[in-house]
Amino acid sequence: MGRKLDLSGLTDDEAEHVLKVVQRDMKLRKKEEERLSEMKQELTEEGSRCSILSKQHRFNEHCCIRCCAPFTFLFNPKRQCLDCQYNVCKTCCTYSKRERAWLCSACQKGRKTFREAKQTGECAAAGCLFK
Repeated sequence: MGRKLDLSGLTDDEAEHVLKVVQRDMKLRKKEEERLSEMKQELTEEGSRCSILSKQHRFNEHCCIRCCAPFTFLFNPKRQCLDCQYNVCKTCCTYSKRERAWLCSACQKGRKTFREAKQTGECAAAGCLFK
């Protein structure tokens, strides 16, 4: 931002079109920044909730840290998330073939948010808050 455009060589219609494109870009950037901020807030809240639940005596040994569903041997076995190391149920995680490990929904969302923030340059602006 902060750069000035030299539109003197353009016709009025061309300059107006460039201005509209720049304004639309600014709106989209602001909207994306707000979306990333909301996702960061959601992830922070989820992390706080998990931290509280994990302090309950052996809670995560018997129940999913994400949805609180009880683990059962055959129908809902526990799986450990590669990133957060919490136990999660089959509904709250997916298998990463590349890493050969399970990732919970919150950690997947965090990774996606970090990638998107990095791609849009928001990571530097946010001080790399997504990790």
